Amino acid sequence: MSQQRFPSSVDIAIIGAGAAGLGAARTLENSGLSVIVLEARDRVGGRAFTRMVTPEIAFDVGCGWLHSADENCFVGIAGQLGIAIDTTHPPWSERSFGDVFPPRQRAAFGKALDAFYERVWRAAKRKTDAAAATLLEPGNRWNPMIDAVSTYVNGAELDRISIHDVEAYRDTGVNWRIRAGYGALIAAYGAPCPVALNCPVSVVDHSGLQLKIETSQGPLTADKVIITVPTNLIADGAIRFVPELPDKVEAARGLPLGADDKVMLKLSDPNGFPADGNLRGATMRAAMGSYHLRPFGLDCIEGFFGGRFARELEDAGDGAFAAQSIDEIADLLGNDIRRKLTPLAESRWSRDPFTRGSYSHALPGHAGARAILAAPVDDRLFFAGEATSPHFFSTAHGARDSGERAAREVMARRVVAVAKLV
Repeated sequence: MSQQRFPSSVDIAIIGAGAAGLGAARTLENSGLSVIVLEARDRVGGRAFTRMVTPEIAFDVGCGWLHSADENCFVGIAGQLGIAIDTTHPPWSERSFGDVFPPRQRAAFGKALDAFYERVWRAAKRKTDAAAATLLEPGNRWNPMIDAVSTYVNGAELDRISIHDVEAYRDTGVNWRIRAGYGALIAAYGAPCPVALNCPVSVVDHSGLQLKIETSQGPLTADKVIITVPTNLIADGAIRFVPELPDKVEAARGLPLGADDKVMLKLSDPNGFPADGNLRGATMRAAMGSYHLRPFGLDCIEGFFGGRFARELEDAGDGAFAAQSIDEIADLLGNDIRRKLTPLAESRWSRDPFTRGSYSHALPGHAGARAILAAPVDDRLFFAGEATSPHFFSTAHGARDSGERAAREVMARRVVAVAKLV
């Protein structure tokens, strides 16, 4: 990461050094334009962050899987940086460990889930949108678990998810990962970028010929600004626009960030536990965790929680995810497992002041808000971030690609402007 003296004026200011902001900055590298990335945190990466919780275990606090890996830009980026990719099949596609989710029940659940997505596909053909929960089959025993899947995928239950948004998401079914950590990969990708850390932005004034940006490190003027912050910050007014941008704020409110959190537990005695195994009980409730046994063959268990249940555990304070995980795993595998598990780390993304959630989902009737949020304003304000991606929203590669898209929009507008002057 390139730290430099804070400038008073630049051609392009990028707000946010997550995957979108870094993607924009890398795209502008050889443009001849002066660029600065303004980042509120003391690090780059945003919702991509890898912590080494032991000398061997890398914990991706945020994104951890290269979804749609056969179309994911970070696969090529990892190759360029010499960072190894692991292509082991994800655990959620495997049968559950032990007898807690027997194959016959798992097959019945899979059939119910496939039928639900078939109904989504058919319903999405209609212009009228609705909550995806309306497509659950009345009385189907698997409905709570289908809802639980939504909390992992969308960060929210199906009553808060647009049918059109569910159908718009593109999933090729290929999911890979980085043993060193997805967050570590994105940090390495952003290393050459000119970033001002610990520099939150409070105001973007676009009332005059020059854009004026108020930051904690002082004022800054720019010809153009690329805004890549999470939707919750725009919706909550954490960054104020002068004049106001009600269409953008309304679009952001229709694309809130859900809650998805992780916990990492040390497993002191891995004997008998499969590497990259899956553990999930046939529990008929949406409030439940899902567990990845011994990721990369390491002596640990990674747990996942989403939706309202994740928010409840966040509200319960530090250690609540670990305590819940240990209780659930003991219920599934027996009380003796408790002595083998030690908490290492957990996330609380809704409590993070710079994101206030995990990743975006469209509320019913608001799937079109992604395009509204992505549209430039007066050819001077440009918007990027995972929430603006039409098909890869909620992913790091969708965010990075949106940053590249915004940067190319900036350069195209400058070419047109120069041409008019000739």
